[in-house]
Amino acid sequence: MELISSAERNQLFEHFAHDAFHLELRDDYSVPAEDGPYEEWLRGVVDVSFMAPWTQLMKRVTDSGRTVRRVRVVSEPHSSYIRWEHATAHVNEEAGESIRWLPRHKLPEGLVFPVAGNDWWLFDDELLAVGHFDDTGRVLGSEMIDDPATVAECVRVRDLLWASAVQHSAYKP
Repeated sequence: MELISSAERNQLFEHFAHDAFHLELRDDYSVPAEDGPYEEWLRGVVDVSFMAPWTQLMKRVTDSGRTVRRVRVVSEPHSSYIRWEHATAHVNEEAGESIRWLPRHKLPEGLVFPVAGNDWWLFDDELLAVGHFDDTGRVLGSEMIDDPATVAECVRVRDLLWASAVQHSAYKP
């Protein structure tokens, strides 16, 4: 399996036409760029400046009329990482993203996640960037998939979860 880097995956945001959707299924992400800000937040200091490259990209994309959405499926009680994500999600929303939350225990019964239960970005209902992680939770890269059956299953799951999830402004951990 060939993986592309996060930077290469982010290039996809320059080229999609209408909608990008991210499904997040992990209760913790070990993203090196977040280590310092997350540790500071645990000590009571909020610094979201590390998010600037992402939020600038999202602002540019959403200002052009395209949508960027994500559903975060989370365990309750929440991990400290998820509490941090919730506390900083307003920055993503201010940049134009729409974020919804879905407690894991409220998932539809019998739901099987496509692509082996990995996180994924879906671009224009045509292309998947499936995230892969090592045993410590560090991002290894994204696998690109355009198989119509796999994409269609992800579209189905996206639509189901988006309809069930709670808007960020209404979700209170």
